[in-house]
Amino acid sequence: MQVVPSPDTAPAGAPPAPRPQRVASMEGAPTARRFYRHRLPVRVMHWINVVCLAMLLMSGLTIFNAHPALYWGRDSNFADPWLALSAERRGDEWIGVTTLGDRRFVTDGVLGVSMEGERRTVRGFPAWATVPSGQWLSMGRLWHFFFAWIFVVNGIAYVLYTVFSGHLRRDLLPTRTEWRGIGRSIWDHVRFRHPTGDAARRYNVLQNTAYLVVIFGLLPLVVIAGLAMSPRLDALWPGWVDLLGGRQSARSLHFLAAVGLVVFVAIHVFEVLVSGVWNQLRSMVTGWYTLPADRHGEAR
Repeated sequence: MQVVPSPDTAPAGAPPAPRPQRVASMEGAPTARRFYRHRLPVRVMHWINVVCLAMLLMSGLTIFNAHPALYWGRDSNFADPWLALSAERRGDEWIGVTTLGDRRFVTDGVLGVSMEGERRTVRGFPAWATVPSGQWLSMGRLWHFFFAWIFVVNGIAYVLYTVFSGHLRRDLLPTRTEWRGIGRSIWDHVRFRHPTGDAARRYNVLQNTAYLVVIFGLLPLVVIAGLAMSPRLDALWPGWVDLLGGRQSARSLHFLAAVGLVVFVAIHVFEVLVSGVWNQLRSMVTGWYTLPADRHGEAR
């Protein structure tokens, strides 16, 4: 196998390499190539985010379980939540029910009422989805705030690195040609066709768009909305929470942004699985990504 660093992403100190050409084996078949796809700071900050997001989600659900309902505005209107996980008495047992606007759904066994072994428990989200697993609000808050600050510091470091290292311009911003081909990219993804040849050396336009929305949209929103729920910050700078519609609106926005992150992570993991899980994981651990031969006999 020939190892050829990418001209744009070679390790620090390595001399610039010319664009690699197709390499043939003894039998004439193309030989797979590798290039340095992810630099060390990106890899380290990526895995820090993986740990932080997992712990923030699970500890956040513990906090949510203390009052599993969401509202819009400054104050809680207990009679009119837009989302609520509750339990209703039906016969001799409690049944889990989820309310979304004017609609009600029986979610017994998962939301509202969940199973812990053979025992039914009245709680918003089940124990397996929360940290800690029990109804322990104070500990859930400690876990949440601890990983929240690590997440914020790591996020600031990533944005600074992305801007000043050229990673934003080089790898994340779509070109005009890529924007014009977004329809084709969507159609290819629907058919599970991933970029090949030199196109695989760079994120496609859908990846770029998703990363930019998450980095500069969802992540700042989830942090700002989280800070808006702090009475201390509201007291230090009165009035700024109203820009989000009030504390209860901030709580709802925090929850919705978290749901958006979960959807992004689910799609991200799915794409890793269908596009070569070992190759993708190796590139995020070692930095090196393999470009296997495509159907035209060229390196992907």
